[in-house]
Amino acid sequence: MSTGIRLRLEIRRPGDRIEFFGTARDKPLGEALRDSPCRPLDPVPDAWAGLPIGDFDFEFVLAAPPPEGTPLAEPRTREHPETLSEEVATRLAYGAEVADAASLLRAGQSVLVVCDKIVVPYLAEHVVLQAGREPRVLEAGGPEDTDGDTAPGALGMGGGAQQSLRQRLLNQLRGILRELKDGQVLVVPHLDLLGGGQDTALPNEARELIELLYGASDVVLLGFVDPSLPLPEVLAARFSTRLALEGTPRQVPIPGTGEPLPIQKALITRDEAAHFAGLDDTDMYKFLAGLNPVRLRHALRYALQRYEGRVDATVNDLRDTIRTFKAQQSSNFEIPDVQWEDIGGYEEVKEALARTLDTMDRSRTLPQEDEHLRGELTPRGFIFHGEPGTGKTLFAKAIANKFNATIQIVSGPEVTNKYVGEGERRIRELFAEGRRNAPSVIVFDEIDSIAARRTGGDDGGSRAGNAMVAQILTEMDGFRPDVQLLVVGTTNRLSLIDPALLRPARFVGFHIGLPDPQARRGIIQVHARRYRISVDGVLEALTHATDGWNGDQIRALFRDAYVGEKFENRPADAYQLGELVGQHLTARRQRLAAERREA
Repeated sequence: MSTGIRLRLEIRRPGDRIEFFGTARDKPLGEALRDSPCRPLDPVPDAWAGLPIGDFDFEFVLAAPPPEGTPLAEPRTREHPETLSEEVATRLAYGAEVADAASLLRAGQSVLVVCDKIVVPYLAEHVVLQAGREPRVLEAGGPEDTDGDTAPGALGMGGGAQQSLRQRLLNQLRGILRELKDGQVLVVPHLDLLGGGQDTALPNEARELIELLYGASDVVLLGFVDPSLPLPEVLAARFSTRLALEGTPRQVPIPGTGEPLPIQKALITRDEAAHFAGLDDTDMYKFLAGLNPVRLRHALRYALQRYEGRVDATVNDLRDTIRTFKAQQSSNFEIPDVQWEDIGGYEEVKEALARTLDTMDRSRTLPQEDEHLRGELTPRGFIFHGEPGTGKTLFAKAIANKFNATIQIVSGPEVTNKYVGEGERRIRELFAEGRRNAPSVIVFDEIDSIAARRTGGDDGGSRAGNAMVAQILTEMDGFRPDVQLLVVGTTNRLSLIDPALLRPARFVGFHIGLPDPQARRGIIQVHARRYRISVDGVLEALTHATDGWNGDQIRALFRDAYVGEKFENRPADAYQLGELVGQHLTARRQRLAAERREA
């Protein structure tokens, strides 16, 4: 409980209170003040700096508005703004959605907003104020209910034990519900942290929350949840409407005129635009679409700092830096290191893929009257099927590079989980992160392990498998055309894949078989260059000797030759290459003989 130390803090906007508290009630006061925009209005003794913020009773005072005539940060013309805060960027980007939510709140409808947590502080109270209502915010560090109405057992083990965050929020919620007045809206910025969980295994706190909110059915609610965190459907159903705020729109209306302004004008400052030559002549939206407004501003500041002092920076430098920023911010996505020329042979496959990728890229420039056709012209992804070791994953990486995209490779078995609902949750998280990092490529290696043909079985394994296939279909059918996310599946058992995924509008299939002589010749040349081994005079002999080999086996041949030359004093000449081929053929015959004996 609070010790009653009173402290007044000045805030620039209502959302600063949420940012100040975050979710850490035990954060030291000095650290909280340093990391937030709040400014103390009372003297703060040095001894207070180490006290947890839970020991204080804060009074927040909204700073006076700027004097009349002070320039606004919002762009008022078709030019780049002089300055742009994260708050203004968020409200510009989501202005239409904010207006919709405010209209619903005015009509007494509860609204659930699905968005990245990083934008919530800029919207939580702003939406309610736009509706002309007074917000009552359930804050992670706010005052608790002290009227003795705490639920039994809420204090945990022993009367003095520290309460969990969820129990503190529930206690605070009880107090707010008792005090709520007409015209006020209850705002829950972290609904997912308070009531998250699966419908089949609800935590006790989630059950209490559901009971409280349904028991106050006349209260107007504004809740926020992160797309990567599951919310029980029974809790989501308490809200009349759900709104999704994802990425950044292609255009925003200019305040005051309503005229549409491209996002690369509205959310990029004059200094940033001037620093990268060619920015205004290039369609950058492909690289910005998946970023929410706050992350977009972070990426641009990162790029400006990286090229500070450079006078030759171009829009291509900005594009590559934003891609690097996304990869660094993600724990899973990375920048691929494979180009088309790193894959030997398979010219027909490369040409077919290049045509498909070109169609996908050109579809972004369709005239407005044909915009509705964009989704029909381009597949959601590719299925590469064929024998093991033929380079299916290499093709996926090369596609990502051609796409100027980040990539994540997921082993199919990694997604499966014995717990109900965990596989679907993992798939939702993968796609949500893919959209944030767009343009991006998600590769499901061994996709047959998570997308097998659905069955009518009633056992747990069948139900879990069917649910994962349904979740993949839901995610792929919900793609935003402007957010370029490509899904690639690899398998050597195509017949096991659910037919619904193999429809042309979802996956386009490419067979990557064992390389023919022309492809083997190309693969040999690629690895000879990579390991700096001469194949002059033996190229045709090697092409013939490796009949029936896959690309991975040819790579292993050159790897072994390189190791012998560098570490074992055996020159990587024609004799040594011939010996290695012979060893491989002997090992292959022995393996086949063993397989026949076992059969």
